[in-house]
Amino acid sequence: MLNTLSGRFLILTTVFVMLAEVLIFVPSVARFREDYLLLRLERAQIAALSLLADDMISPDLEQELLKTAGVFNVVLRRDAVRQLMLSSELPGQVSETFDLRDPGALVLIRDALRTLFSSDETVIRVVGKPVQQAGELIEVTMEEAPLRRAMLDYGFNILILSAVISVITAFLLFLSVRIFLMKPIKGVVRHIQTYAKAPEDARTIITPKAGIRELREAEQALQSMQQELTQALRQRERLAQLGEGVAKVSHDLRNILTTAQLFTDRMEGSDDPMVQRLAPKLVGSINRAVNLCETTLAFGRATEPPPRLGRFNLADLVGDVIEAERLAAAEVPLSFSEDVPAPMVVRADAEQLHRVLMNLVRNARQAIAATGKAGEICVHAEEDDTAWWLFVRDTGPGLPPRAKDFLFRPFQGGTRKGGAGLGLVIAAELVRGHGGRLELRKSDAEGTEFAIYLPKSEVLTKELAEE
Repeated sequence: MLNTLSGRFLILTTVFVMLAEVLIFVPSVARFREDYLLLRLERAQIAALSLLADDMISPDLEQELLKTAGVFNVVLRRDAVRQLMLSSELPGQVSETFDLRDPGALVLIRDALRTLFSSDETVIRVVGKPVQQAGELIEVTMEEAPLRRAMLDYGFNILILSAVISVITAFLLFLSVRIFLMKPIKGVVRHIQTYAKAPEDARTIITPKAGIRELREAEQALQSMQQELTQALRQRERLAQLGEGVAKVSHDLRNILTTAQLFTDRMEGSDDPMVQRLAPKLVGSINRAVNLCETTLAFGRATEPPPRLGRFNLADLVGDVIEAERLAAAEVPLSFSEDVPAPMVVRADAEQLHRVLMNLVRNARQAIAATGKAGEICVHAEEDDTAWWLFVRDTGPGLPPRAKDFLFRPFQGGTRKGGAGLGLVIAAELVRGHGGRLELRKSDAEGTEFAIYLPKSEVLTKELAEE
């Protein structure tokens, strides 16, 4: 029960009601004490007035009057004369005097607490105003023990009553929460569980019915989310079927184009001038088509493994990439530079990072070579306390607008004629596997710059180790 919302609500309600009753308890006991003392003053005044009616009363009657009033002595001041009206022997010295003529609330509470927590058998003096203007002042002496016992009985009764009220109130609130709150929430949970079993079935989508505004808003939000998710699942299923069909078509088309490629290779040896002029263009077109089919198939099958993180020298890896691209650009007026601190060590998958850098540098080389002009490619690296940063800059013509808009979307962000636009998609995916990101810093007529961010933090590793 303690693990349920309604059960905890029941306990909290009981505790809070009890706390409220405790806060009311202190002033209530103080008021009870004041009323108790005022009642003793009234009884003492009545006893004193009986003496005024008859100047001579027997000692037994006097003691009976004092016992009825619950006091030892009665002093009444009338017409500026202070007179001992009734008296008996005191069991001890008067320890304290309490004035009830005009007491403040804090004074009453203070005196009540003192009386409540005192254990001494003391005699107290109480001063007050006579009722019905029967004098200027009335003063009595009395034992404090009966007052304390009466206050304890009253306080105990209040606590019992408070506990009963708290339990009843909490139980009623518990039922209200179960009926008006928990029942609709459980209904929403059942809808979620039913939807999870068959998200493609539109019948499992929740229909908002709650009368409580907050719950209805939650149901409406859930309905909107379920509708969007169902639509996304249907679209995903269609795309998966379409992708499977495209893969089959690409496979068959590749076989057909491979055969055509064999025939075009033979056509290049023809002596016909027209054939010699058109054959290279035909060969280039077929090669691009074959490359597109192979790239599409590779992307459809690709399931990149998680990176195997290790520490290695970054300068050596960048040097390998630059050397390979320098050989590929032997006939292009292109220069390469690398600005990587020799002692820099990074934590990454060396093979995957090599593929990312190779992709970026190759794209830059091909972009500059397409212009037929001289250019430069630079790989720069730096680090701070939280991450390693790698930058690939070139002086090429920059990316076309469409390539910028669809840079990391497959089959849409290609920058070369005949390209499938998958290189940067795969590179970005590899970098995300390291917890980093690949981003385009700039691309204009002066060149293009890509940045690779690799975090140094090992938060996930530490959390797994702690578990």
